[in-house]
Amino acid sequence: MSNIAKAFENGKAFIPFITCGDPSLEVTEEIVYAMAEAGADLIELGIPFSDPTAEGPVIQEANIRALAGGVTTDRIFDLVRRIRKRVCVPMVFMTYANVVFSYGADRFLRISREIGMDGLILPDIPYEEKGEFDDICKAYDLDLISLIAPTSHDRISKIAADANGFVYCVSSLGVTGTRTSITTDIGAMVALVKKAKDIPCAVGFGISNPEQAKQMAASADGVIVGSAIVKLCAKYGKNCVPYIKDYVKSMKDAIR
Repeated sequence: MSNIAKAFENGKAFIPFITCGDPSLEVTEEIVYAMAEAGADLIELGIPFSDPTAEGPVIQEANIRALAGGVTTDRIFDLVRRIRKRVCVPMVFMTYANVVFSYGADRFLRISREIGMDGLILPDIPYEEKGEFDDICKAYDLDLISLIAPTSHDRISKIAADANGFVYCVSSLGVTGTRTSITTDIGAMVALVKKAKDIPCAVGFGISNPEQAKQMAASADGVIVGSAIVKLCAKYGKNCVPYIKDYVKSMKDAIR
């Protein structure tokens, strides 16, 4: 069983996202420890990129702050090496194709595996173009996570049949960010996935409070939250760790 599959073994999974290096890599490290203690089942580590097309303003600004602070891919790899001495929660990188390309895809994925990462999410790679990354990921035993959107319709079955780790169900059209309500029929999306392949489905984009998390978890195997956590980083800076820990615990409790 892949490490990612284990995240979904104990009921509904809570999957938090943070941008590495916002407000600093030292604080990012403390955040990961706190989130793991608070019950996070899988953690998404964002590698900042100068043009994060899938992100709304909250995560875009986090990317800008992290890059301005001198964050590099190599420094994030070192961060993961430190984290892996203490944390065994499954972790995946979320970044953009350019970050992987410019580092060298084979080298990036080989090192990701060596340091203990379990998978990769590339929101700017359409299904039709995932092959070039997927083959290298498979060679290094990393799961390349597939995304499906409300507009994927007829492609959902095809994407699902080919998916690894879990399927990332995008709840809303547009970019990341918190939303007051989510109207997509997540249950229908999940049903299409499960018909094609028995694989966990986690819902992200727009979920920010325990009520929304509970509502989404009723239809899916897990809930992904990014912007609401990144907002806490922006608001409290280097003092954000206890606030994030409390938030993750409240979200995990809501979906149990």
